[in-house]
Amino acid sequence: MKPPANVRGFSVNIGRGSTFVGKIIDKLLLFIYSLFILTVSIIGICVVLAWVPKEQAGRFMVEIYTNSYVSYWVLAVCAVVLLISLRFLFISLRRGQADAPSISERTEFGEFRISVETIENLSLKAASKVRGVKDLRVRVNVTPPGLEITVRTYVDGERTIPEITQELQQAIKGHIEEITGYPVVSVSVYVANTVQSSSNNAPRRVE
Repeated sequence: MKPPANVRGFSVNIGRGSTFVGKIIDKLLLFIYSLFILTVSIIGICVVLAWVPKEQAGRFMVEIYTNSYVSYWVLAVCAVVLLISLRFLFISLRRGQADAPSISERTEFGEFRISVETIENLSLKAASKVRGVKDLRVRVNVTPPGLEITVRTYVDGERTIPEITQELQQAIKGHIEEITGYPVVSVSVYVANTVQSSSNNAPRRVE
């Protein structure tokens, strides 16, 4: 089965906000935030253990209230820490389904996205129709050229493994490309073991 002609219209989305530049900025913000928390923690411990003279701590507090230059600096630092905290809170709330790997396409009516979970379920549906396979598991990797699908399965031993794996690969590739319109660059099959067929009454091997 050939994928639709609009396959090239698809783009890969590995989670919004996870670009290289975005990651670098987030790491920098995390470093600054961690350094600030570390400094405040050390100062707090020193104050509680009386390693900082009470008079010196008191003078600093007075400077905050009386010296506008010092108060502005403290306010600026607190504002930066607040913004960084909000940034991390926003990122944590957006994680999950919104950042799940997916493929997307923009049409004249808007954009639609297909999650990796959907592709995995479609792959399982196609693979389950192949005779002789049991306990299927699928993992999908989204890449710019297309989908890389890995299948782990048990076989019943009644058909040749090359025949089963080839049928699995053809069934999954054809079904995914037909339903999603996105190209499948590879379907890797890993046969983990054989299982006793329910129709086979031969005694099981005893280890």
